[in-house]
Amino acid sequence: MTIMDQSPADAGRYEDLPDVSPIGAPLDWKWLRGAKSEWGVKPTPGPRGLTMMDIAVGSYGDVPDHPTHRSMAPRGADVDPDTPDMGYILNKKSDVWAENVTELYEEAVARQWSATRDIPWGELPELPSDIEHAMCQVCTTLTEVEMIAADLPAKWMWRMNHDFIEAKMFLCTQIMDEARHAEVFRKRALANGGGLLMSRGSSEGLLRTIIEAKTYTQATALMHLLGEGFILDIFRMGELIAPSPVEKRMFRMAMQDEARHVAYGTMHIRYAVEQDPDVVEEIHEALDHGEAVLTAFGTNQDFGSALAVLLGGGVDHVEDKGFPLQMELQKKQFTSYLARCERAGISRLHRTTLPLELMGIDPATVLAN
Repeated sequence: MTIMDQSPADAGRYEDLPDVSPIGAPLDWKWLRGAKSEWGVKPTPGPRGLTMMDIAVGSYGDVPDHPTHRSMAPRGADVDPDTPDMGYILNKKSDVWAENVTELYEEAVARQWSATRDIPWGELPELPSDIEHAMCQVCTTLTEVEMIAADLPAKWMWRMNHDFIEAKMFLCTQIMDEARHAEVFRKRALANGGGLLMSRGSSEGLLRTIIEAKTYTQATALMHLLGEGFILDIFRMGELIAPSPVEKRMFRMAMQDEARHVAYGTMHIRYAVEQDPDVVEEIHEALDHGEAVLTAFGTNQDFGSALAVLLGGGVDHVEDKGFPLQMELQKKQFTSYLARCERAGISRLHRTTLPLELMGIDPATVLAN
């Protein structure tokens, strides 16, 4: 496929166009006479319609490693030399890209759901007081921590070069997902007559660590590999945590969103490391601190004990069933986290200060995941 101007016949046809408009304003017909364009290159819709993958044809699908301008002009358009510089600081493809990001965007827009209509709120049963308190506490904490995954992309998106439009579009869907998660957990805390309960400093410490990361790649590692990965495992345990079909539906819908975010972050870190090995150490430094902060969050006396009550089916079985299952959940969370790091090209097995033996984590199991 080559870049084509209009035909010679068209060129002659447009020579006599006026130079000024009826009100005397100058006219420029460059867009009609010979704009640089792959004229005639036509994408073909697939079974799902016209996707972002379908329109990545010819040069329009080529994402530059180092864009030549820093404007909001669409990638592939002719850009005037006097176009204002937007001041982007993330101008390398490896700063933000992931090989799966376009597919994840399409999945995200196809699987949007409503916290108002798609959760059967009218079927929420009255629960024993201890179970309702536990669910309200879990939802209080989840309402608090979910929005960090919206605030962080919002902090960095306007700093990303616009040639990486697919990555920016995906992060827009993540922001919408997280707003919906905050909505659904806040609604659940209030829907059954319970309410919003305790907020502790350990939660805020984790959120501050993520939002104050020095680079976007560090922030992605902290949020997607570590923070959202831990929350994803909680959602995956929704069948055990949920006391009714309402909560099961809530966790299941949130899980599909969270899995996309973690998939993007894991593949972004992998791409960044492959393209620029120098970023490895800065990612490790961020995770060194992040693991310590997350461990404090994981031992949060309110969130942890509320999870144990739900896992045990009530306070009567919190010791013989709830806490053992909670320990299994934590083991799963840390094992999954270390496995994600391996997939991302950031092996933590010989760097982490986590007491793997004490938690019963076998490095061979991590490598097998």
